[in-house]
Amino acid sequence: MNTEQSPHQLINPENMAPAKGFSQAVVPAEGKTVYLSGQVASDQTGAIVGETFVEQYDLALWNIVTALRAAGGEPTDIVSLIIYTTSAQEYRDSLPDVGVAHRKHLGRHFPAMALFGVTELFDPAAKVEIMTTAVVADR
Repeated sequence: MNTEQSPHQLINPENMAPAKGFSQAVVPAEGKTVYLSGQVASDQTGAIVGETFVEQYDLALWNIVTALRAAGGEPTDIVSLIIYTTSAQEYRDSLPDVGVAHRKHLGRHFPAMALFGVTELFDPAAKVEIMTTAVVADR
């Protein structure tokens, strides 16, 4: 679990609804921007692994962190996550376990986030795909 402070300014104005598990806005630090392809719960062979939203979310986050580290970044460099799911209700029903998976890979770093319910993803077995943007701060 990554518990480092984010190099980015995470903004949550007091006169807005409380941000639970995300930030209302992120001002990135100086650095290089990394755009990660949509990540699903695929193993090294490309097969989708996991039956539940949480199992797939967990592996998709692992894939994100793995790709980001290969680009020289860390989870605290993430400024935006866009989550697409074919099962928004399963996401809502599993929020405590979603939080556990999030903290396992991203610690208590909560970038700007959005979740969209979609009718299908490229791989019919996928329940979740996550698009990520990171700014690897000049350190």
